[in-house]
Amino acid sequence: MRLATDNETQAAIGCTPRLLTCAINYHTTYLTMTLMMTQWLIPVLFVITGFLAGIIGEKVIFNKLKKFVETKKITGSEIIFHAFHRMTFIWLVLAGFFWAILSAPVQPNISNILQKIITVILLYSITLVIARLTGGFISVFTSRNQGVSTSLISNSAKIAVLVLGTLIILQTLGVQITPLVTTLGISGLVVGLALQDTLANLFSGFYLVISKQVRTGDYVKLDNNYQGYVTDINWRNTTISEMSNNVIIVPNSKLASATFTNYHLPVKEITLSINVGVSYASDLDLVERVTIEVAKEVMAEIAPQLIDNEPFIRFNNFGDFSIDFTLYMRVNEILDQGIGKHLLVKKLHRRYQQEEIIIPFPARNVYLHN
Repeated sequence: MRLATDNETQAAIGCTPRLLTCAINYHTTYLTMTLMMTQWLIPVLFVITGFLAGIIGEKVIFNKLKKFVETKKITGSEIIFHAFHRMTFIWLVLAGFFWAILSAPVQPNISNILQKIITVILLYSITLVIARLTGGFISVFTSRNQGVSTSLISNSAKIAVLVLGTLIILQTLGVQITPLVTTLGISGLVVGLALQDTLANLFSGFYLVISKQVRTGDYVKLDNNYQGYVTDINWRNTTISEMSNNVIIVPNSKLASATFTNYHLPVKEITLSINVGVSYASDLDLVERVTIEVAKEVMAEIAPQLIDNEPFIRFNNFGDFSIDFTLYMRVNEILDQGIGKHLLVKKLHRRYQQEEIIIPFPARNVYLHN
C-alpha cells in the first residue's frame, strides 16, 4: 500500500502551504489572546469590585452610619467621621488593586513596585486619619479648658503626626532616614536664621497659649485702645474681633510683649460701677435702700446666677449741687456693662420719681450789682 506524499495530502484538503501557515498562525494568535484575556479577567474583576465596594461603602453604609450616630449625639462622632471621610472608598479601591496585582500575570519586579505604591498610599491615608483625629480631639480638649480652641495647637499636632508618618513611610520603602534627618536639621538651621520673625511669632504664639495669659474667647483691650474678643491664635498672629465686627490682626510677638487688659482673667465676672448724684434734701437711707432694690432687679434680669453677690453703694462726695455716690454690682462679663447701665438708668429714674428722690442738674445763681 502506498503512502500519500505531502503534496498529495495538501491537494486532498485543498490547501496550499502558504494558506496552511496563515491558518496555524491565526489559530495560535487567537489562543494566545484568549489565554491573556482569561489571565487578566480576574484582576479586572478585582479592580471593578473594589470600585463598586468603595462607592457602596462610602455612599450607603458610611452615610447611614453617620446619620445614625448623629441622632444619638455621641461625643466626638463628628471628629471621627470627618477623619474617615473618603477613606472607606480609598481603602476598598486599594484592596481591589492589591488583589488584582497578586493575580495579574506580571513580572515579579513590577508586582513588587506596584505593591509598594499601594502600601505608600495606604500608610499615608492612615497617617492622614490619625492627624485628623489628633487635631480634632486636641481642639475639643482645648475648647473645654479654654472655651474656644486655637488652631496653633491643633495644626501643630497635625503637622507632627504627618511628619512622623512620612518618616515611617520612608523607612518602609527602605530609605535611610538618619542622614535625611541630619540634612533636614542643618537645613532647618539655615531656614531658621532666614525666618527669624516668623519663628518669633510662632514661639510667641506657643508662649501665649501655654502661659494662658490670653486665650481664645477672652475679651482684651490693647494698649492702643483696640479691644475685642480673641477668636484665634495661629502660627503667625492673633485675631481679635471687635464689637463692630471688624477684625484686628496682631502679630504674636507684638502681643506677647504688649501691655493689655484681659477682662476674662482671673474670671469673666466683673463689677459694674455707675456714678449717681441726689439732691441735698434727699433721705440718704431711703436713697440707699431704693437704689439697691433697683440694682437687684437688674441683676435678676441680666445675671441671675450672681444674685448672691449683694450690690452696694458708697457715698463719696459733696458736690456743688448734689451728694454723689457710686453703685457697684456684679455682671457676667464686660459686655454686660452696657445693658446693665442702660437698665439701671431707666429703672432708677422711674423709681426715683415714684419715691420723689430728686436727681439735681447743674444750676448757678448770678447776682448783678449796679
